[in-house]
Formats: sequence, structure tokens, C-alpha cells
Amino acid sequence: MFRQFLQKNELTDLLQGEKSVIRSVAVFSAVVNILALVPSLYMLQVYDRVMTSQNTTTLTVLTLLALGMLVLSGLLDASRTFVLVRVGARFDMAINRRVYSAAFQHHLKTGQQVASQSLRDLTNLRQFVTGPGLLAFFDLPWMPLYLAVLFLFDFWLGVLAVFGMIVSATLTWLNDKSSGKAISEASELAAKSGRVADQNTRNAEVIEAMGMMGAFMNRWRQQHGKFLALQAVASDKAGQWGSASKNFRIFLQSAALGLGALLALQNEITPGMMIAASILMGRALAPLDQLIATYKQFSSAKISYTRLLELLNSTPVKQKGIELPAPKGNVQFAGVTGGSPGSDQPLIHDISFTLPAGTVLGVIGPSGAGKSTLVRTLVGVWAAKQGVVRIDGADIHQWNREQLGAHIGYLPQDVELFEGSVAVNIARFREGDDDRLVIEAAMAAGVHEMILRLPKGYDTELGPQGAGLSGGQRQRIALARALYGAPSLVVLDEPNASLDDAGVAALSAAISRFRQLGKAVVMVTHRADLLRNTDALLVLQGGRVSQHGPTPKVLEALQARATNGAQNAA
Repeated sequence: MFRQFLQKNELTDLLQGEKSVIRSVAVFSAVVNILALVPSLYMLQVYDRVMTSQNTTTLTVLTLLALGMLVLSGLLDASRTFVLVRVGARFDMAINRRVYSAAFQHHLKTGQQVASQSLRDLTNLRQFVTGPGLLAFFDLPWMPLYLAVLFLFDFWLGVLAVFGMIVSATLTWLNDKSSGKAISEASELAAKSGRVADQNTRNAEVIEAMGMMGAFMNRWRQQHGKFLALQAVASDKAGQWGSASKNFRIFLQSAALGLGALLALQNEITPGMMIAASILMGRALAPLDQLIATYKQFSSAKISYTRLLELLNSTPVKQKGIELPAPKGNVQFAGVTGGSPGSDQPLIHDISFTLPAGTVLGVIGPSGAGKSTLVRTLVGVWAAKQGVVRIDGADIHQWNREQLGAHIGYLPQDVELFEGSVAVNIARFREGDDDRLVIEAAMAAGVHEMILRLPKGYDTELGPQGAGLSGGQRQRIALARALYGAPSLVVLDEPNASLDDAGVAALSAAISRFRQLGKAVVMVTHRADLLRNTDALLVLQGGRVSQHGPTPKVLEALQARATNGAQNAA
């Protein structure tokens, strides 16, 4: 982690901005560690000065002085914790938008869902920055101070302290070697187990309906069991080394007391030095003990740091670029080959066509022909592996996504709504937009009357994934969302899948209206009544264009092929 920390990256750049605050924490740590000598020096003075002089005034002054210094030490110790908590919060707020966006883009590129894990990694990193583990690193450089004082007392006391530090450092290294790999593997298994549980929850209805709970539960328990076993191994090893370190420190303090007693008997040191040496020995080894005690947290932070760095490096910040004029909806596919993220297997091959604004294109073909892949590539959700998709002459990935997205209406095959009111779902969660646009979109989708019949109308709150609505209601509200703001390009993937006759009639009317407004519409469907609304048809077969042309001409060719096939079969 420290080797990575020395390298320049997005995370270290943010921490570099907190250099002045970290310097303040380092100064506070210096004072706290210097004041940590107070108990030893107080003990030394009481034994060697007060007990011999029997002077209560000296005792009172020493006590008050020590008390004041210890209060100051406590305040500074609390202050550095307070400051690090604020640094951690600022660090989180400065990077969380970037992490969220990177996790989102990573999912689009690879199909892997890492958002929840990435945000947990950020939390782990912030908690380490604000916890006792990091403070131990601020205290570590001051170990030589205590060592120097012990050498001032007596050479052999210093030698004993050096021996103790070497043994404690060795125990820390052995702890890292023995449990580091197990902690790393346990962390990966915990993430995998969480993904399995999330997947099961998202598909709860299917699992319950078909009695698959037992099988999925066993699958999750296998992953979780491996995680628990590795975590137990890591905890056992860390606990063993932690216990060894703790007991060694107790032994070392006793050894320091015994050696001090021997030196005092030989009049090499005073009895006060004997007591002070025992206290200083424990204080000198405290940072190493704390490192061992917080090793699990440190190892977890190291893994989280590495994962976050890999995520951010694999998903560079998108350059905003020049804001292009609002698109009119002229679409061009030029030799596009594409497929799902994270797979090298193309699902569509060398597809080319143009779609002028004000034209409705129907896309048809058997299951697995690549229809959904085509529309996902068209709206820029999936990147083309070869070729280019252009809107108004510009590569779709040259556009500012937020700007372009406002001019695209997309209704996917698997409809998802989000927690929030019906109104904000239709408005795409854009704040401060005119309610008139929401109602216009609902009317265009023929869903206005249906929404008014809901318990609170447009203010009806929806649960996760639109819970509380039927499949047809969800699809019609998602259609209104796609039509919100009269976008220049409307892409509909099986929009009639859950619609009744009234919904299909409203959809037909909306398509006709958008054609009149000069909008481009791409629609995947097999319903004849909807195909009549199209100007051109694109037929896909095995991921390739089988036919493309004006709708009457293509339908006639398909009918002729079907007739010939029936005659040949007869």
C-alpha cells in the first residue's frame, strides 16, 4: 500500500491536498509522544527527589505540573482524532462521485456489478484514515525518543529496548506473512458471496415460484462457508501473533524492571530510573503493538485501496469536450459489429444503415438474432467492437452523455423503475423540471388517465423496481419516461410486451405523432398493427442484416418467402 501511496494517482492527489492538515496531525503527534514521557519522569522525580527529601511542596508542584501536561496531551490526542475524522469525510466527499461513476461505467464496459463493493471499499479506506491504525504510524517515528532516554538511563537498558523492538517488528512481519493472504482471499470471497445474495434477492419471485430457494441457498452457503473458514484462519493467525506480541511486551516490561533492579543494586542507576525504565519500555513498544492489533483493519484498507485504484485506472475520467448542438435524430450505423460487455463473442456483425430524422424503423427477427444488441449499441449503452454509430454525423461517444441522454428516449426490454414518485420517474429524476413536461409525456404515452387513478396520482411513491404496479403499468410509465421532453431519437425494444389493446393504441398514436414532429424512432416488435406505423424494416438473422428497405417491400418479400417455404414443405 505504501509503495502505491508513493505513486501519483487520483487517490494520492486528493490526500496531497490535505498536506497542511496532515502536518498539523504530525505536530500534534509529536507533542503527544513527547508528553508521553511525563509519567516516567514524574515517577523518576517522586522516587528520587520527593521520597528522599520528604518535601510535600515539591510533590504538589510536580503533581500539578504532570497533571497539566497530561491534560494537554489528552486534548491534543483527541484533536488529532477529530481532525482525521474531518479529513476522512472530506476525502470521501471529494472522491465518492468519481467512484460511483467509475463503478457505473465499469458495469457498462464489463457487465460486472461492482458499485456496492466499491462504495464499501471507500468506506473501509475512510474508516482506516480516521481510526487508531493510522495514528500508530504517526507514533512509530517517535520510538527512538524513548530508546534514547533508556540509553541515557543505562546502556544495557537501551540494549534491552532495541532487542524488544527487533522481536516486536519480527512478530509484526510474521503476522503479515501468515495472515495477509488469507485476509485478502476472505475479502474476495465476501464480495462474491454478497453478489450471489444480491442476485438471489433481485430474482426472488422466480426463485420462490419455481422452488429454487434450496438450491440457491446452498450455492450461497458454499461461498459464505469458504469465506468464514478463511476469515477464521486469518483471525486465528492474527490473534496468535497479537497474543504473542502482547505477552512479549509484558515480559519485556518485567525484564526491564528486573534489569533495572539489578543495576540499582549495583548503584548504576537510581530506583526511580528502575521504575521509569519499565514504563518507558512499554511505551516504546506500544506503536508496534497497536499495528498488530489493527492489522486486520490495515490489511482490509490495503485491499480496498488496491481495488479502488484498479477501478479508477480502468475507467479514466471522461473528457467533457465541446457541447454539440441539440441532435435532430439522424442516425447512421457504419459497419457496426458488437456484443455484450466483457465478451469477445460478437452478437451483431457488420451492420450498416441510415435513419433520417422523421423516419420510423422497425427491427424484426427471430429470438437471438441480435435485436436488443443492436438497440443497446444504438443508444450507446454497449460500445461497438468495430464500426461506428453516428448521430447527426458525430460518433455517439463524442457526445456529452448528459447532453445527449436528454434527447434520447429508450425503453429497454426489461423495464425498471426506481424508488420515488411516478412523476420523478417520468422526469428521469431531473430536479426543477416543469411538471407540464411530465404530464405531456404521460399523455403522449396514453398513461395520464391511468396515473390519475393511482392512490396519489403523479405523487404515488413506487418501491424498488417499481413495486406496487403491474407489469403493464410499469411498461407504460417507462414509455412515458422514454417520451419525456420530446426526444429527437426514440428507441423502443419490444414496447408492447406488457401492453393491452389500449396501451398499444396509445403507442401507435405516439409513434405517429413523433414522425410528424420529425423525430427518429427505432422499434423492435413483431406486432403487425405496430409494423404498419413503420417506414422501413430491418430484418436480422443470426446477427446479420437479412433484409432492409421500405416496409411494404420487405413485408412482401417475407410473405413470398413464407409462401415458398410452405409450398416446398408440402
